Amino acid sequence: MLRRRVRAAISFAAAFLVCGVCLSSVPSRADDEEARLLLFSGRDIWRNGAFLHSGVLFAPGGFEQDGLMFKLLLGGGVYRYVSGALGGEKVIGAEWTVQAMPGFRIKRGNAELKFFFGLDWQRHKLWPNDPDNRLTGQNFGLRMTGELWYEPTRDSLIAGDVSVSSIATSHSSRLAFGWRVAQELFTDGVYVGPEAQYFGSDGYRHRRLGLHITSMKTEDTEWSAAGGLAHDSDGRASLYVRLGLSSKLTD
Repeated sequence: MLRRRVRAAISFAAAFLVCGVCLSSVPSRADDEEARLLLFSGRDIWRNGAFLHSGVLFAPGGFEQDGLMFKLLLGGGVYRYVSGALGGEKVIGAEWTVQAMPGFRIKRGNAELKFFFGLDWQRHKLWPNDPDNRLTGQNFGLRMTGELWYEPTRDSLIAGDVSVSSIATSHSSRLAFGWRVAQELFTDGVYVGPEAQYFGSDGYRHRRLGLHITSMKTEDTEWSAAGGLAHDSDGRASLYVRLGLSSKLTD
């Protein structure tokens, strides 16, 4: 029974991944000044978890203007951890999440800020059941996020984001620096540099340090990737890999 449930969770994640690829591969039909919609998708894998998400970002006034935005994100994945309440037994979990958040975009010079605040829904299924895990079952809450994109010079980048949820005090943050390279291979080049990430919730901490590649454009799709070393509060360490892609189009 346990194996069937785990396989079902992995199958769901795989189906969601295929869906994400389909969404993010929709051809763009507008330049940046005309675009109102942005489709995005991401995958994140390390030794003890595999997650993916897809979503849409809607900007009624366009992505080159200050104004209201709306983000809808759907995600899922599988993970495992060590439970202190179960005497150190390994627990396998499956996660589904939906975030629906209105927001606002502000751009001043070479700095761009985005803020979002809205509903957060999560469902976690654990094998075996862990009574001390507050994420177990279905949860509704509020989530607030902030995103920064700043180019101090033409060839440098500072990017970051922070997210906080009322569900089990879940929170995350990321800070990255980049320098533009490979301009002979890509029209605008790509940013390459170090990044640091942090994830946390009640009783769990996860830290990362790695390198990222950002703003790699191929035809109508923009790619990003990252990899490095991850370490969590259970004392486990491994490499991690993250991939993201997005495409703008008219509504």
